[in-house]
Amino acid sequence: MKVSLFITCLSDALYPRVGEAMVRLLAKYGVTLEFPTVQTCCGQPAFNSGYWKEARDSAKTILDAFEDSDFVISPSGSCTGMIHHYPKLFEDDPVMLKRANRLQSKSFEFTQFMVQVLGVTDVGASFPHKVTYHPSCHGSRILGVKAEPLALIQNVKGLELVPLPFAEDCCGFGGTFAVKMADISGAMVTEKVDHVLETEAEVLVGLDMACLLNIAGNLRYRNEPVRVMHLAELLYEGVK
Repeated sequence: MKVSLFITCLSDALYPRVGEAMVRLLAKYGVTLEFPTVQTCCGQPAFNSGYWKEARDSAKTILDAFEDSDFVISPSGSCTGMIHHYPKLFEDDPVMLKRANRLQSKSFEFTQFMVQVLGVTDVGASFPHKVTYHPSCHGSRILGVKAEPLALIQNVKGLELVPLPFAEDCCGFGGTFAVKMADISGAMVTEKVDHVLETEAEVLVGLDMACLLNIAGNLRYRNEPVRVMHLAELLYEGVK
């Protein structure tokens, strides 16, 4: 079985530790992650901005990179969700459409793969801290990832999970939205962080580094000491 890591731009450039955590966690279950070095952006910024030709160019690179993979795993629900749009990009090209459907069927967000494919909900982690969880929009809405991360979180020994008020509200990042609508985006993340602080949690955990980057930036701006982590990081720290 060839399982490949789709690292995504943000994790590759700014948060390689998230990819490392995934690699080390999955190794516990006999899964060795391949890393095709030709992979690049999934094409989502171009797709969301209406530049579908450029998005197709990026998508073709991703299709080539993971052509021979049996499974493709990503730390980002957003970028995995973009792969679900590939059939729309290639709906007029039967050959590419077939490849796009095949990639979509074998692509999983990290917690999806852990729970749905490996059947793992308890990695044996211990993390004695008060934690709240932010469900990112694309992971929960496009992929339907809701129960999987909670199953993994709730089985961490010593972890106190505190519900996040209005958890399903967007953090305001939204890719290019944060650039085009900066004032609205800033208001949204301020409201999100207000709710994080309401929980009095020590740690905010999530599944998408774009959202976590946005929330962490607002927390730092306000000099709040809440730690922000990808779930893969939390689980790996808990088993080390």
